[in-house]
Amino acid sequence: MQQREREDDLSTPTLGHFVSNHRLVSAITLEEVFMYDVILVPLDGSPRAEAILPYVEGIATAHTSKVLLLQVIEPIMPAAAPGSVMPYYYPELNDLIVKEANSYLAVKSAEFQQKGIASEAIAVQGQVVRTILEVAEKKQVDLIAMASHGRTGLARVFYGSVASGILHGADRPLLLVRSQVGS
Repeated sequence: MQQREREDDLSTPTLGHFVSNHRLVSAITLEEVFMYDVILVPLDGSPRAEAILPYVEGIATAHTSKVLLLQVIEPIMPAAAPGSVMPYYYPELNDLIVKEANSYLAVKSAEFQQKGIASEAIAVQGQVVRTILEVAEKKQVDLIAMASHGRTGLARVFYGSVASGILHGADRPLLLVRSQVGS
């Protein structure tokens, strides 16, 4: 953050005060530190993933943040039928999945907008963790907010953990909420 000088009294909470030319100067206020202008919310269309939405609504309302709703669609790989030499691929199926993701996100985005919260819907194809991190960087996101499905044991080994991948790869704040939906 860029430092700026301003006359202040000691009643404004800051991370640091210092005296310059006989006036009190604060470098960064606590409000500025915890300001989230853009919040990225990865969703997969499940009620478990949507468990984060009430938290995001509260933060976005308090900070007048913009909410970016993201759904990452993993590309469908060509497959070969048993006994077949030629792999088959249905681009129409891929297009249908992207269209459904866009429709789902448009509905969720409209729900935020009806509450006076700026929002944008993004559906992209790619590897989930990598794409979430790339979108966060490209869109200059201040916070990534998501629900963890709470998988443990073999389920986590076999399915992996998007939340874990984001936690280890993110260079910005991350809000994780363990989803209790369907537990």
